[in-house]
Amino acid sequence: MSVLAVNNLCKKYDRFELDNVSFALEQGTITGFIGRNGAGKTTTLKALLNFVHPDGGEILFFGKSFKVSEFEIKQKIGFVAGGINYYPKKKIKTITATTRRFYEKWDEQAYQHYMERFALDENKTPDELSEGMKVKYSLVLALSHHAELLILDEPTSGLDPISRDDLLDVFLGLAKDGITILFSTHITSDLDKCADNIIYIQHGKVLADSNIESFLAQYKVMEFSDEHLSDDLRSKLIGYKPIKHGYSALIKSIDVNNIDEKVTDADLESIMIHLEKE
Repeated sequence: MSVLAVNNLCKKYDRFELDNVSFALEQGTITGFIGRNGAGKTTTLKALLNFVHPDGGEILFFGKSFKVSEFEIKQKIGFVAGGINYYPKKKIKTITATTRRFYEKWDEQAYQHYMERFALDENKTPDELSEGMKVKYSLVLALSHHAELLILDEPTSGLDPISRDDLLDVFLGLAKDGITILFSTHITSDLDKCADNIIYIQHGKVLADSNIESFLAQYKVMEFSDEHLSDDLRSKLIGYKPIKHGYSALIKSIDVNNIDEKVTDADLESIMIHLEKE
């Protein structure tokens, strides 16, 4: 049974539409949710928890419908949207005292453990925390009620490289403990470090839902001078892009035999950049 199964999720606005978005998450995996700004990442994540009301589709957490079992499901998930921004002048210990009342399985020992692990001072206010520490405090609240699934919207956005790397180490440790993580990001290098799978959304549709290694293996990056291209080779290129000395484009790995141009392995960033040029 999947931790989260989304089937044909739809939401229509005047100028944007989530179009039959489907994917599933297995326990203990880290899945990166990628796509350019406005592609539908945040809308999808909010629709999962009914912050945005879907027009159609089925969403199952742990095999149960969110509409039918909302209270039970919320006991087992944590949602983090860019850290904690409510009650900015209240001390953390006051926010915690309010939060713990909502959870039947609140574990004070776990709370103290994660506060110490993340070096958080509960006498500080959110206004006194860095962006990275705000995200970590939000994680503390989720982990203190033994959340089995974490849904995170751009958790590393705005963090410096050291803070981002520290947070990714936390994600890897949580996944080893069997916690499932879905997080949206436009920082593709974060996914290279920690993700098992990626879901790539484009214009409200899922373009790819794959193991990350399998997704990367589908493509190569080719650098070339435009005048040297045959018509046959030109037809196989994806997303022309000017570079310092000529051009680059994606090419399917199955199409690279007997090519004289420079061909290198593709990473997530280069794949996204070229696919968005299509």
